[in-house]
Amino acid sequence: MVHGETEDVCIVERLFSSSLVAIVSLSAPRKLKVCHFKKGTEICNYSYPNTILAVRLNRVRLLVVLEESLYIHNIRDMKVLHTIRDTPPNPSGLCSLSVNSDNCFLAYPGSNQIGEVQIFDCVNLRAVTMIPAHDSPVAAMAFNSAGTKLSTASEKGTVIRVYSIPDGQKLYEFRRGVKRHDSLFLCASSNTETVHIFKLEAPKKEPTDEAAGFMGYFGKALSPTSYLPVQMAEVFNQERAFASVRLPQAGLRNVCAISMIGKLPRLLVSSADGYLYIYNIDPEEGGDCTLLKQHRLIGQGEGLDKPLDEESAPADPSPSPSNKEEDSQDTQNQAAPNSPPRGDVGSDDFAQTAADFSDPQGTGNMRLDDESEYPPLTVHND
Repeated sequence: MVHGETEDVCIVERLFSSSLVAIVSLSAPRKLKVCHFKKGTEICNYSYPNTILAVRLNRVRLLVVLEESLYIHNIRDMKVLHTIRDTPPNPSGLCSLSVNSDNCFLAYPGSNQIGEVQIFDCVNLRAVTMIPAHDSPVAAMAFNSAGTKLSTASEKGTVIRVYSIPDGQKLYEFRRGVKRHDSLFLCASSNTETVHIFKLEAPKKEPTDEAAGFMGYFGKALSPTSYLPVQMAEVFNQERAFASVRLPQAGLRNVCAISMIGKLPRLLVSSADGYLYIYNIDPEEGGDCTLLKQHRLIGQGEGLDKPLDEESAPADPSPSPSNKEEDSQDTQNQAAPNSPPRGDVGSDDFAQTAADFSDPQGTGNMRLDDESEYPPLTVHND
């Protein structure tokens, strides 16, 4: 990492496959540094009134989350476009920013007592809707890749709901934990060793022909949902998992995601034991997923991956004097609670970096699938 202080980093977010990374350190938790990790250079930095709890990026916006406020930056020049102040206390920095720049929506908790979710349009900078997602506070949320659906889970962790964006209409309801989803599947992890995969498809329509009329009426009359209270009826109507995975260990924190690899859906699980597990998903039959590969991501033993910056980063470049001065001020002084972030932006460097990420046709869009922008990572199968 820049300046070689990897142990001090507490937050790092990368802009897709580019070399643009946002970093927050333990020694300066109120300062955000935007860096070019291949060049080992710092592009700009901003200081905020309180500790930074989360950072999110897409091609047009950079979001900084504090406990009771959110700052929305224009990623092209890092100017603060909008500040959402006096949000309900959000000590975990829970939020989700759509990766799609056309449907660039932000979701964040609207309450710390019940499961309300606020949807904000980050392009037009206006509130869109409030979704009453759960009875208890929200614990996880994620957009699909198109920014047209949002999945949520509460602190109880038993029910996952999927809503259409931006209107906030409920589309699906499943039982169990939430992490990531695309437009066909949703995967959910929890503190057990099981990862569940749900299929996002419209419910099957009931038969309407006369032959099925009497049996249909008879079946509805005997259905438990016809006479149970609404809360119990919802439990019976919730869909069960389409596919599942049993991880090697229970109780470890993990992050899961579904990705199309070689035109086939794969489940990726990164676990706190330092492994990345890749499973095959049968898109038709579901069931138990097959482990295809596992990769060791951390460690110092023989045959393990070398650090990302070992080949490309320069040897401990010295920070500029202005950065040193601000570092010392950041550890000694506290900014006023409602003061705007202080920034140190090298406009020439930032413009050059933005140009590095732009496509060769000059459209101004950042390259998201350029293989030359991937880090020099060599992965070994165990």
